[in-house]
Amino acid sequence: MRKSMEGISLLLLVYLFVFSILRSANAVDTLSPSQSIRDGETLVSADGSFELGFFSPTISSTSRFLGIWYKKVTNGTVVWVANRETPISDNKGVLLFSNQGILSLLNSTNSTIWSSNTSKPAQEPVAHLLNSGNLVVKDGKDNNAAEDNLWQSFDYPCDTLLPGMKIGKNLVTGFEWFLSSWKTTDDPAPGQYFVRINISGYPQLEIEKGSKMVYRAGSWNGLIFQAMKRNVLSFVNNEFELNENEVYYTTEPKNSSVVTRIMLNPSGFVQFLSWSDQQRDWESLFTSRLDQCVNYALCGTYATCNENDSPAVCSCLEGFTPKFVGKWNSGVWYDGCVRRTPLVCNNGDSFYKRTGLKLPDTSHSKVNMTMNIKECRQLCLRDCSCTAYTNSDIREGGSGCLLWFGDLLDMRDDMGQDGQDLYIRLAASEIENIIQKRQSWEKRRVAIIVGSVIIGMVMLILPVLCILWRKRNKKGLTRKNRAMDCDERENEEMELPLFNFGTIENATNNFSIENLLGRGGFGSVYKGTLAEGQHIAVKRLSNDSGQGLKEFKNEVILIAKLQHRNLVKLLGCCIQGDEKLLIYEYMANKSLDYFIFGLVLHYSFHISKSFFSDTFSLRILLVVWLTWGTESDQTRSKLLDWSKRVNIIGGIARGLLYLHQDSRLRIIHRDLKSSNILLDNAMNPKISDFGLAKTFWGDQTEANTNKVVGTYGYMSPEYAIDGVFSMKSDVFSFGVLVLEIAWRLWTEKRPMELIDDAFGDFCLPSEMLRCIHVGLLCVQQRPEDRPNMSSVIVMLGSESALPQPKQPGFFTGRNLPEAESSTSNCKSSSANECTVTLLEPR
Repeated sequence: MRKSMEGISLLLLVYLFVFSILRSANAVDTLSPSQSIRDGETLVSADGSFELGFFSPTISSTSRFLGIWYKKVTNGTVVWVANRETPISDNKGVLLFSNQGILSLLNSTNSTIWSSNTSKPAQEPVAHLLNSGNLVVKDGKDNNAAEDNLWQSFDYPCDTLLPGMKIGKNLVTGFEWFLSSWKTTDDPAPGQYFVRINISGYPQLEIEKGSKMVYRAGSWNGLIFQAMKRNVLSFVNNEFELNENEVYYTTEPKNSSVVTRIMLNPSGFVQFLSWSDQQRDWESLFTSRLDQCVNYALCGTYATCNENDSPAVCSCLEGFTPKFVGKWNSGVWYDGCVRRTPLVCNNGDSFYKRTGLKLPDTSHSKVNMTMNIKECRQLCLRDCSCTAYTNSDIREGGSGCLLWFGDLLDMRDDMGQDGQDLYIRLAASEIENIIQKRQSWEKRRVAIIVGSVIIGMVMLILPVLCILWRKRNKKGLTRKNRAMDCDERENEEMELPLFNFGTIENATNNFSIENLLGRGGFGSVYKGTLAEGQHIAVKRLSNDSGQGLKEFKNEVILIAKLQHRNLVKLLGCCIQGDEKLLIYEYMANKSLDYFIFGLVLHYSFHISKSFFSDTFSLRILLVVWLTWGTESDQTRSKLLDWSKRVNIIGGIARGLLYLHQDSRLRIIHRDLKSSNILLDNAMNPKISDFGLAKTFWGDQTEANTNKVVGTYGYMSPEYAIDGVFSMKSDVFSFGVLVLEIAWRLWTEKRPMELIDDAFGDFCLPSEMLRCIHVGLLCVQQRPEDRPNMSSVIVMLGSESALPQPKQPGFFTGRNLPEAESSTSNCKSSSANECTVTLLEPR
């Protein structure tokens, strides 16, 4: 009997133990009255997406904050902080939940440093961390509707807007939802930047620095805020609510498996981010500030900004002229433009349609959601103070009426498909002038089209006639003739003007040595002058260059499809027999290395991958700088003052970002180096030589090749050794371009010795060291440690703290056993093409 009782007691204890474990497991996302969370304890949402607890911004920091962060996709990305301005100095913090439903954060002296402002009493209060990342306090007796929450963290955003959060304002109570940046990346205290909806006129989304607007995302167009890219619509459903009680913007993911967030960083940049499981990192779908045109009212009134224009950025609208012509021509645009002809108002005005615009500032505007575009025009025409109109909603062909009163401000005309139509009020005489100019241009355009059609038909008919003539006069084609016929068909596929070989031969004076601009791994480059006086640069491939017809076609087709101010412009090509020529626009200032290093010698070698593995492991750098330190070289170097170098670095970065992200094709250059950066008359950089470039399709992020080609010293380690290349390979080459100096001076705390003496005192040391710092981040050994190009541009243009770079890849290779193993696994090492540039360190 006694043993039986002991057995029953043991079973009862086991039951109670298991029951308590199950009960606690089911309650990890909630707090009941009188319960608390101490430092080291956490709440986890039911699906494991978010976690609430105490954290420090950095490993070395002793400050502790109560916050919410992602747990499932990435451990540690903080999205909300309670005590932003009052950190706890030790790990004695406690979060208490009272019987009245109030959350209180206490420090080691039991002083309350933060609490929820729950005002409504609750009979059975409960605190719950939802799967959305929202920490809510509600009455257990009420239903689960969001409007029944007594308090929620979503009402007090920090620097992150999660799906379901709002940005806007309650028009009844005056309560506002807005984002505020962290002070720095290591300090969650409120910074100087805010994202809010400006409700003056037709509401619009904007970034403010203090109380000053610095960026305007525009008004809602039915799908999205107008200046944001529409690619975000593939990932989220955007919602904008405007009624008599409230105005707000929020998002919801289209797919529950897609994780998105909007973040305002300490430098004032807004990024729309999506989590990539493949890359295990956040991908930027939209960044608010990547070019000069995003600066609010840069061009003044009645003017548009275009980042693709060169050299001008701002231009007056049709019918307007610069207010101060001298200042405008010198690049000082903020005074804007004025009307060429004053308005008459009474039936003497009309409207001129501009397409593809970022719409003007709507602070002085009115909206009517029920009107159509015709009614909108009549309403604007009757009001002499109305200066422009358009549809307020672009969906289903357009609806609603948006009217502007006063000056038109902060427009840009490089929006492409993201732009909208705007009808601008002008005097009738100005409209007639514009129509006449347009008709004249249309006539020229028709003539060009007709001429092109005729030329195209001739080009189509001539090969047919040529083939028929060959069949009639020859029984068969020799092997050489068949190759030439194949070349002709491939020329047609290139969609570029085809130059006659004799024309190019005359333009370069029979490729004379006096016109030689330089030699590269694939041949020589000559200066030429066409009959009409246009200067050109001709790349003539040598027969033993190693670049066959496939590489040649690759370069032609790629460049023909790329259009960017920082990419070299290809004018045409020529294929005749064994001769293969590329005709480029002529760059008067030659290449970047001419100014940085002076006279540069280029040598081509055929080096096997196994040879480089051993050499790389022995830490022998294959790039040796050989420069004659003449006075003329120093003079050339001084021509590149610090502002020009910063402009060149930014231009190269924007060109790479276009290749990696913004172009129709995702392109990896694979041979980025100073000799492939050409400079025009204004010292604007242009990336050239796409013979080794590769195109990535769809979601492809990297590729592997057994034929390693390029320039050692600029190659990333993973590409040079294993043949693995990706966008991060180009980032590495970009880092070498920015750097071009030794790692050791940085690690020995002597960074100022890195500065070129040619700069003298005309530079900002902090700005220069930031460029060096970014360069070191780009040449880190591991590809995943290197930033992508969009992050590089953000880092170059901001003042926020940067992470400490790790030891660079071009000084850290594999150890000898690894190199030998790699070599032994490769049974046949193919000869790989590379260019070794010999220079002397400065």
